[in-house]
Amino acid sequence: MAWGLPSTASLARFCQKLNRLKPLEKSTMETSLQRCLSTLDLTLLGVGATVGSGLYVLTGTVAKEMAGPAVLVSFSMAAVASLLAALCYVEFGARVPRTGSAYVFTYVSMGELWAFLIGWNVLLEYLLGGASVARASSSYLDAIFSHRIRNFTMAHVGIWQVPFLAQFPDVLAAGIALLASTFVSCGARVSSWLNHVLLAINMLVILFIIILGFVLAHPHNWSADEGGFAPFGFSGIMAGAATCFFAFLGFGVIAASSEEAQNPKRAVPMAIIITLSLVAVAYILVSTVLTLIVPWHSLDPDSAPADAFYQRGYSWAGFIVTAGAISAMNTVLLSDIFTLPRIVYAMATDGLFFQVFAHVHPRTQVPVVGILVFGVLMAFLALLLDLQTLVQFRSISILLTFTFVATSIIVLRFHKSPPASSLGPASPVGTEQASAAEPGQLRPALRPYLGFLGGCRPGAAVAWALGVLVSSAITLDCVLVFGGSALHLPPWGYTLTLLLSSIMFLLSLLVLGAHQQQRRQDTFQVPMVPLTPALSILLNIFLMLQLSYLTWLRLCICLLIGLVVYFGYGIWHSKENQQELPGLTATCGSLEKTAQALQRPSQALAQEPGRTEQPTSS
Repeated sequence: MAWGLPSTASLARFCQKLNRLKPLEKSTMETSLQRCLSTLDLTLLGVGATVGSGLYVLTGTVAKEMAGPAVLVSFSMAAVASLLAALCYVEFGARVPRTGSAYVFTYVSMGELWAFLIGWNVLLEYLLGGASVARASSSYLDAIFSHRIRNFTMAHVGIWQVPFLAQFPDVLAAGIALLASTFVSCGARVSSWLNHVLLAINMLVILFIIILGFVLAHPHNWSADEGGFAPFGFSGIMAGAATCFFAFLGFGVIAASSEEAQNPKRAVPMAIIITLSLVAVAYILVSTVLTLIVPWHSLDPDSAPADAFYQRGYSWAGFIVTAGAISAMNTVLLSDIFTLPRIVYAMATDGLFFQVFAHVHPRTQVPVVGILVFGVLMAFLALLLDLQTLVQFRSISILLTFTFVATSIIVLRFHKSPPASSLGPASPVGTEQASAAEPGQLRPALRPYLGFLGGCRPGAAVAWALGVLVSSAITLDCVLVFGGSALHLPPWGYTLTLLLSSIMFLLSLLVLGAHQQQRRQDTFQVPMVPLTPALSILLNIFLMLQLSYLTWLRLCICLLIGLVVYFGYGIWHSKENQQELPGLTATCGSLEKTAQALQRPSQALAQEPGRTEQPTSS
């Protein structure tokens, strides 16, 4: 059996490579990027990244096709789920002030492979999201010219009937993406200034929509004569909430930009909370007035806010709303192009992505290669892909990212090594701390009652409980979404599965809560852990299951492509891998020296003068 040991050892080393962590002590304030963004800059950047096509396009789409006037409930539920995820982003953004957002958070808590997949997912998320915003902005801009650009293109190119592709190539959208990339490549200050100007116009237009909308409101539009408040029922509200998640991505740009914040520990938490609060109020109020101005079934899904005023005879108001929509979408586009190359920059500096994307321009201090390359890719996608395909793919990417960030919070909170410790990864913990309850160990007060858990090594029970929590959350959500339709469960099977998965979810929460957590006073920490991130995981998975199977298929294909990139390049060029090689070489050298030292006495004995070998008697 000795021949099987090397392959087993090689497999173990390979698995260790996939799960190696990025040490937190490496996340310092030192950076090659320019720390120039204040709390106000980050807040405005977050608001600008959020209030765009979600307000000017999704409100009409969700109201007319999914939820009716209950679109405001859909936005409220999406806001609650986003708040749970935002709290997790706040803690990580303050504790790990590095470019990369969810990618870095996953790297320091769950391991390299998961971090790469999330980084790859976030990359696609911003790439497709920026393309969708460019396409929506093109639609509004073309509306000012009575859709002459669209009509000219369709007349001379023709109408495409290919699945997932748009009806015609949107040259204007591609041009908008390229122009935005040019501005962002000029530096953080230039793009931030342009973002402030466009955002100011957008905020004034939103106030205009809300005030004039309530003046023109007709409560009759919510009556049973027009279909009622929730014509599509609870399922329509939940499907709308899953789609509305597209509208709340913006606060991620704040965490992704924390390496360029002047005081990230204070600025990042404040900016994220303020951004989410302002945006949630704006979405709920605007969606309310839109369905009160005109009946929900008469809205134009592509330009609902402007169309509502056109229908009431206020053409001048519709023109103002169109100008605000163009400003808003361009702020979102600028934020997407601002964030995307910084995610790629973080992955490239860690060695998981191609090194050319780690280049920072010496004058503008921005990752200019990433901006230009992905700006061109974004323009290409905006030229060809359908808007609905882009929106749904971005929604599932956001939900997947939020799920991993919430899971990472639980992992890091119960990690046995303090995050701010100056000890190296291999440094032993002092014996004087062994008696105290460290993170990952059972709380001392509960040891008399839960002694069977006290026998586990630190972190083992937490790891099993977290695995059970995620598995039971997936099972519970699948039963709730598909139990009566796709799964065809009988009533007793539905009830039993629902009850068992709920019990396992609650038991895993209790086991996690029985263990010691890290407590830090110097940075913000998510309240009520593990309950808050567990609810975020449960709600995110539930909303992901509301999306179509084609969206899931596209996600799986993109993740498979990401795995090819990781196993073909990232795993071998990772900085953590490069640091392991010298250590492995030193270990091998030490073993060789030890073997030579053991051989020296026998050699010296054999060479001793006057000594001869004596024959062994039989």
